[in-house]
Amino acid sequence: MNQDEARERAKTLSNGAVEVISTGELAEKLMLARPLRIKLGMDPTAPDLHLGHTVVLKKLRDFQRAGHTVIFLVGDFTAMIGDPTGRSETRKPLSRSEIAANAETYRGQAFKILDPERTEVRFNSEWMDQMGIARLIEVAAHLSVARLLERDDFEKRLAREEPLFLHELLYPLIQGYDSVALQADLEIGGTDQKFNMLVGRELQRAFGQSPQVVVTMPLIEGLDGVRKMSKSLGNAVGITEPPEEMFGKLMSVSDPLMVRYYRMLAGVSEAEIAAIESGATHPMEAKKRLATLIVEEYHGTAAARAAREYFETKFQRHEVPGNAPVYRISEPLWICELMKQLRFASSTSEARRLIAQGAVRVDGRVVTDVQFRFAPGEHGVLEVGKRRVARIER
Repeated sequence: MNQDEARERAKTLSNGAVEVISTGELAEKLMLARPLRIKLGMDPTAPDLHLGHTVVLKKLRDFQRAGHTVIFLVGDFTAMIGDPTGRSETRKPLSRSEIAANAETYRGQAFKILDPERTEVRFNSEWMDQMGIARLIEVAAHLSVARLLERDDFEKRLAREEPLFLHELLYPLIQGYDSVALQADLEIGGTDQKFNMLVGRELQRAFGQSPQVVVTMPLIEGLDGVRKMSKSLGNAVGITEPPEEMFGKLMSVSDPLMVRYYRMLAGVSEAEIAAIESGATHPMEAKKRLATLIVEEYHGTAAARAAREYFETKFQRHEVPGNAPVYRISEPLWICELMKQLRFASSTSEARRLIAQGAVRVDGRVVTDVQFRFAPGEHGVLEVGKRRVARIER
């Protein structure tokens, strides 16, 4: 590949990125006679990947299709610290068992987008568990406290005289050292990870490596349209959620957010997006198409078609969907237990909370009595929230 071809390839691979540091360095690396090592680090702080993660994963896929190797780094060690990025308070660290359970789900979910043949799955505990205090001090000697305190969220917390703990200052140091351990050529992450990725560049220089190129990708707002998509904020759409749940959640987004999701998640042409923005495509139909495209990507065409039918039947025709599960009882059953058995609630406490919120209906009427029991033959339809419904029969 000559220099002009490398520049053109670098430009193409940078499409959709917010910032590339730098495109010239990327072009130089593309001229190397080997596949590049592209790093993505993700802490397993929740058991599921969501649509916000897919923006970065799809950019990684672009590099894979260009012949490069992706290193999917599960931050099982850093998850015990808790990424302070964007936090106004100390993040609660996870236990080893919580991290292991969450990390186990990451592999399969990531491979819904990434090519397993061109992906290395690594865990940063591989080297961090072996790092003694002397080595940690050696690494820390290459990064000043003043540099760490340049982080926007650290500065804000100090200005508000809020606590900032030593282990939080270690987080960007350790994330940066991951790039040294992996000899990464390039790191991709959301815009909120820019500082941490730049630390990686500094440490690579300090340890005699060529500094990685940094590519930042845009963050997606969650269903509330305000805060970034996050499982912990309850505004996320998980890529392994049931098709009907995904479809229903996507139908709840605002029209402006729908257009943004089209651009960042659906992969459609600008002409189609222009038709939506101009009103040539009815907003309801546009939203259904968006939900169908996304559900289809992660669950297949048949599941997307069934999810759309489920939504139209229940929310537009106000009928009980024909594919609603049927649960048969032969004796009175406590409503909280029934919700758990149907997996409409994960626990008794969640079932009680949903009832207290007015989110549970029986035959169209809100249930307020937490001791309510289903009697065989007396009640027909249980609804929990907007998207969970079941027929109860003798």
